Amino acid sequence: MKTQPSALTNDFDDPLITIEEDEEAHDEDLWFLPGPLEEELDDLPPGPRAEPPDTAVIEDWAKAEGIHAARLARVAGRLGALDDRLLRGPEGWRHRLALIEAADLSWFAGDRVSADRLALWISMRLSGAQDDQNALARVGWAVRRLAGGPGPKADLAAFLDRRDPENIEDSAERFEDRAGGWLDVMTAAAELHPITRACMGFHLWSLAGLGQHGDQIEAAVTASRVAACDGSGAVFAPLAMGGAGGLRGSGTPTERLARWLDGMNSAILTAMRTLDDIEAWTGRAENVMAQLSGRTPLALRRTFSQWPLVSAPMAEAMTGASRAAVQRNLAWMEENGLIREVTGQGRYRMWKATV
Repeated sequence: MKTQPSALTNDFDDPLITIEEDEEAHDEDLWFLPGPLEEELDDLPPGPRAEPPDTAVIEDWAKAEGIHAARLARVAGRLGALDDRLLRGPEGWRHRLALIEAADLSWFAGDRVSADRLALWISMRLSGAQDDQNALARVGWAVRRLAGGPGPKADLAAFLDRRDPENIEDSAERFEDRAGGWLDVMTAAAELHPITRACMGFHLWSLAGLGQHGDQIEAAVTASRVAACDGSGAVFAPLAMGGAGGLRGSGTPTERLARWLDGMNSAILTAMRTLDDIEAWTGRAENVMAQLSGRTPLALRRTFSQWPLVSAPMAEAMTGASRAAVQRNLAWMEENGLIREVTGQGRYRMWKATV
């Protein structure tokens, strides 16, 4: 019987093939696999970077505060002097400064509401056909918030008179969330001086998504209340009385704070000069009007110390006196050089104190 040759070969003399060599040979045959990772080009677009936290900006403002520490101390000292002056003075002084500041802020924001139109709107809700009702409402809100009331720290939405509508969609961004984010940053910056914190809050206003409705006036009024949060006489820190240069929004935090301090310093000096003038006028008016009897002269002096411009209907409404008594006393005060008529008209005339 003839035997078949074995299909197995016994190549004992051939070198052994290791497992590693066998795997390498096998991998070389798999040409469809991608190459090693280190050889592959990174041609993918960069992914989104992690955004810094909202409070990261505080460090930049802290550095700016350190750079302008001496200037900040001078402005804070002047604001303290204004606070003490208003604390010892009559209530009407604060109202007068609030009217002047609101009117100047309206020009900065583009509404351009003059002091006489604002006085008529605030006192009697009178407006002309050419007046923008929305602008008057915005500036009227500014007067109320600058004259007193709760500040923005407790409830920013209530301070701004802005609320989310009841039928807001679930996917829509809520105003209360945006306001809460702004307040969180302000709270995190509690170590900063209130004046620095006010400047930072003003420049973060639009970034926080709060700039839809009259944002410039709202931001400035809110910042002015924040800057004076430690005061008891000065409810707000003047920002626009000496010009609105401190409210410009360009440059680094260091540059913005420098303009802010210069603008506030000028505005505070203007406010102090205004109080000096009206205090001197009040003393002179008391001496000149000492011969007059009745309550109308005293009420008119108080009205002219509170309002930059006064009309006859305003004086009638503010004093509670009759029209004849008001017109008689206004004519007497004008004849004796205490007030002067500024409109030059036969009707709708307005007077201001001759300071």
